[in-house]
Amino acid sequence: MHTSIAYRYYLPCYYSSFLGFRLTVDQCQALPKFKLSGEEFLSKLLDRRWTLLSPDTKIHQIMVSSTKGQNSGGVLSNVSFLNNNQPYLGNKMFEDNQGLSFYIVRDDLLHPFVNGNKARKLDGLLPLIEDHDVTDVVTCGGCQSAHAAAVAVSCAERGLKSHLLLRGEQPAILTGYNLISTIYGNTFERSKFVQMDAPRGTKSHSTKVLVVNEGAGDAVALLGLFRLVDYLSQDHLLGRTRAFNFVVDSGTGTTAVGLGLAALCLGLPWKVTAVMLANTIDAYREQERRLIFEFKRQFCFLLDIHKLNGADDGIVHWVDHIRPRKFGNILEGEIEACQQIAQKTGILVDPVYTLAAWEMATQITTAHGDADVVMLHTGGTLGMFGLAQRYKSYFGMLNDVTKS
Repeated sequence: MHTSIAYRYYLPCYYSSFLGFRLTVDQCQALPKFKLSGEEFLSKLLDRRWTLLSPDTKIHQIMVSSTKGQNSGGVLSNVSFLNNNQPYLGNKMFEDNQGLSFYIVRDDLLHPFVNGNKARKLDGLLPLIEDHDVTDVVTCGGCQSAHAAAVAVSCAERGLKSHLLLRGEQPAILTGYNLISTIYGNTFERSKFVQMDAPRGTKSHSTKVLVVNEGAGDAVALLGLFRLVDYLSQDHLLGRTRAFNFVVDSGTGTTAVGLGLAALCLGLPWKVTAVMLANTIDAYREQERRLIFEFKRQFCFLLDIHKLNGADDGIVHWVDHIRPRKFGNILEGEIEACQQIAQKTGILVDPVYTLAAWEMATQITTAHGDADVVMLHTGGTLGMFGLAQRYKSYFGMLNDVTKS
């Protein structure tokens, strides 16, 4: 089998024989092989076509205040929030003394159907797919996979066919990411797909197929995070001198590693705190090592190796969820917490991913007033619809809260 994928067991052996195409960064780079400074390296790395027309994203400031005893229930019952959507940035940030607050990067606003972290991961990949005349893209995920939906939408926008292998029980009524995946792509249940004669009708000289790893967790996905960090580190935004602590929720951990590696290469004094949601700390550290190794293998000839020395000791601070649980589960009070945040700030977070990052950003901010926390809002709005079907009792409580 010539295509390297992390989930081979999802594909029947007769299907793999026709996936005779492998897209690697080695084939896609035409960059000079001499050592560059951090900024020169990034300039060369970013000199390519991108999916997003611009790396721009909005930055808001969340004011945090104590309201002990005023709110009823919920994970964030002792705090209140206010959204400043036009905060001081750049040098003026040092003049801002309005009390406790953290910043939030609104990547949830990048696309109506594609999560922010998915858009960043696909930012550098999709143009490479087009450059290699790929016609069909195959990937997999759960029945409410944000990744699968992102691939389906992004491929359709470029005239590419997507084939999505979805595991788990399909909803009786299509909703959320499952609905978007079905509308934009070709979805298959894993159990039914393995019984299909996949090559029939697809063996064609004009067909070129690429398999994208679940979660797009590989070195190519880091490119979009480098582009984001380069944008945020401009002097009129976050700049390059202030020691920010970036907080992000972590499924595969790719976004966190991308942020940390980009900051390291640029020499930024930024820390990345990643809330572990889907695996153990050992698994996340292994994923971090794997991504760094792949990145070094593909790009280190452009960069003074000393720039990456610190990467071997770890570039991400992995932390547990404030309320640990099995991945995908939500706990009592978390839907109300999402409602509280939405009503106070106009920002929607979901109880599986982005609420975890919001809670961590709030905890660090209240414990260390000068922490300079920046939360990366990765999206996840559509996930609420699937969760509402699964957790009817929790979502039903919203009516009681509204009426009380």
